[in-house]
Amino acid sequence: MNSPDGFFHKMVHLESRNFSLQIQKFENGFFVSVSEDSNKIGSMVVSLATGPTPITTTIIPSRTETLFLKLVAERISTRMRGIAIVSAFVKKEFEPSVAKGLMTEIMEMIENE
Repeated sequence: MNSPDGFFHKMVHLESRNFSLQIQKFENGFFVSVSEDSNKIGSMVVSLATGPTPITTTIIPSRTETLFLKLVAERISTRMRGIAIVSAFVKKEFEPSVAKGLMTEIMEMIENE
C-alpha cells in the first residue's frame, strides 16, 4: 500500500512465515524495516553510495542475517545514489529462498514508488 507521504507497507507470506515490509522514502534515501510477525526494530545496517563503491556500516549487529541486511542496504543505496538504512527483526535465520523473496519484494516496492 502506497501513500503520498512516501510511506509504503506490505505484508509478505513466504514459506509459512509472515513479514511486514515498511519503507519510508526521503529525498536522499530510504528507511526499510523487515519485521517477522510483529513490528519491531531489529538489527540495523546503513549504506551510503556517493562514489563507485558503497560505504556500509552496522549500527545494531545481527546474530543471523548480517549478509542479507548488507546486501539490501548496498543495493538500495547504489541504485538510488543515496542513503539506505535497513532494519530486520526475524525469529530465525532465513532460508535462501526467503531472503531472495524479501529482496525481490523490497526492490519492487522501491522501484515502483
